[in-house]
Amino acid sequence: MSRSPSFTVKTELSPQLDPESLRQWVVAFCIIRFDLEQGQLIEECYPPGCLTQGEELEIAFSSFPDSVSQHQNRSSIHDCIFFFRFRRRDGANVSSSEISDVDKELSPKYMDKRNLRRSNTSNHKKASRYMYGYVFNRQRHDERLKRGGEQKSVVILSVRPYSNVFRPLLQIMGPLYFDIGRTALEHIAAYVSMWPAPVPGRLMELPIGNAALKVSLPPAHSLPSESAMLLEESASSVAPLLPNSQSVPQGLFHDSDLFGTFRGLLLQLWMLWELLLIGEPILVIAPTPPQCCEAVAGLVSLVAPLLYSVDFRPYFTIHDPEFACLNSLQEGNTFPPMVLGVTNLFFLKSLRNIPHVVSVGSPAANSNRLTPTTRSSAGKITVRSEIFGLQQLSLKRFSPSNLLSAVNLRRDGPLCLMTEHKEAIWSTYAAITKPDTSILNRLIDAGMSPRVEESMSLVNNEILRRHFLELTTNFLAPFGPYFWTKTPLEGSSPFVDPPPLPPFNAEEFLASLSARGPGKFLSKRMKSNWLDLYRPFLKGSNFMPWFQRKRAVAEQEQHKLWRQARMKTDIQKLISKMSELEIVDSFNAIERQLLGEMQLQQSGRASADSASACLKLKGDLQKVFYVLPKDMQQLLLVNPQRAALLQAIPEQTKLPGRPLVHVGVVSSTSPR
Repeated sequence: MSRSPSFTVKTELSPQLDPESLRQWVVAFCIIRFDLEQGQLIEECYPPGCLTQGEELEIAFSSFPDSVSQHQNRSSIHDCIFFFRFRRRDGANVSSSEISDVDKELSPKYMDKRNLRRSNTSNHKKASRYMYGYVFNRQRHDERLKRGGEQKSVVILSVRPYSNVFRPLLQIMGPLYFDIGRTALEHIAAYVSMWPAPVPGRLMELPIGNAALKVSLPPAHSLPSESAMLLEESASSVAPLLPNSQSVPQGLFHDSDLFGTFRGLLLQLWMLWELLLIGEPILVIAPTPPQCCEAVAGLVSLVAPLLYSVDFRPYFTIHDPEFACLNSLQEGNTFPPMVLGVTNLFFLKSLRNIPHVVSVGSPAANSNRLTPTTRSSAGKITVRSEIFGLQQLSLKRFSPSNLLSAVNLRRDGPLCLMTEHKEAIWSTYAAITKPDTSILNRLIDAGMSPRVEESMSLVNNEILRRHFLELTTNFLAPFGPYFWTKTPLEGSSPFVDPPPLPPFNAEEFLASLSARGPGKFLSKRMKSNWLDLYRPFLKGSNFMPWFQRKRAVAEQEQHKLWRQARMKTDIQKLISKMSELEIVDSFNAIERQLLGEMQLQQSGRASADSASACLKLKGDLQKVFYVLPKDMQQLLLVNPQRAALLQAIPEQTKLPGRPLVHVGVVSSTSPR
């Protein structure tokens, strides 16, 4: 079991802060204190001046456990780690339409399909619609203080959803700050600024003092466009294959403890998977923020490798500006697609319109320290902020008492949590996917030993995650033909534009899918009305952003294939078999490709081999020009831009079956 490494600050060896490099990972480090007179106060923000006043206020309110949900832990010190997510905005007012909007940046017309690259890190504040706050909270109980204690939080703010990076970093940084103060922020910031730029889908080793974080970042296809290290994706991200090792993440929050969080609701995981797939609103309630955010992260990870586009809040409080809008929804109004993690029981009354409520976790045990653990894909230094319930793993069998308990639970509704916390789901949704008992039977019950429990949770998490990865991949498989790329046929010209990808029509897709069936894997695991899962999925918030992203990546890949074919084509051999009209068409096509490549160079979006590509295309253009009749050459040279492209030493080109043509490039100013 990995333990947190020792970390010592040596001033003479500490690196210098590079603000630009720091912003690739972190927006700011904050220290927030709960003041009895003034409320939450930001004591430190490093580097200074990088947050708006509205952002500071929202961060301050989200960085403490909700007072209604705090357990009665009277130990001298209680530490916990959790994280939250909030929407960045210019103004303070939030409308319901803003909440339910799907990012229009995902539309192909807002994406450069030919050269999707990593966005400029200096533009994160403009490009990122959401920010994540990773919190190390310390509650110190001391009867000599007002109200018997104090609270303080160390917060890392980032536009990156990299929980497997920032949680272990907090495990080092949190205790260090409480030992040496502000100096900890400066030194940690300096080390982070030395890290290489994050690369999606890569295993990265990130040094931090005398320690190192070894983490696998989530792949590009799972990252929302605004977080964006987008989008240098390959064909493998268009149709991801099942990995041989679960250490390779296929989605966000791959390190979340899926088994530990939902072990009391294992039979309901398949229903939750469907609700997430079709973008239904879900309220997740737990006793503590760590359990709450772990549950939301686990749910988001359940639909990998699907790009999850529904707004999710790992820890949501009544101080969030969007709460007022959600609270004002009238009876019968449609709740916007969101996954909200809460600890305040007040939400059970204020958000009665939300159709699905999930209650997880158990009241925290009396403990004054964080429990380290090894998490899959998180590397050497990792932390699980709280131990989840260690009750025996058991799948409830049918019995009259169990049936009566289920009826009472359904009758009482979620408000029964006001008197006693219990793990349950309240929803009227009828699941189509059947729980896979073969998967459940493979799960290991470790008993009550925390050390053994930790190891077995890793094994169980791999079993569950791989199953749902396979389930989602098979569900998305019927869309594969819409992402298939084509290469130029042998003997055809690669200089023309590639053919468009097959058009998508929802009704035609459903009719075709109904005729051929869901496939062997899904047919075994779904009821006869399996098509009813595809219908809401096509209308939900997840489908169009995912589909458009995949189409853009497929078009990018097809463009690369055709570009490579152009670079390898022997132009003289190609045009030797063409008619004069086809040669003219080839000239126009090559010219269009050359101008497009030059425009990419001028805009700074060209690829590394753009110069050699331009040279090849210009040479091909000249070779085609020299075999055209002289009157056609004169006509083409009327255009000054074209004449400039063709400026070169006259060549003699002899093609098989054609007479020798010796033509010089004629100036566009020559008399016509």
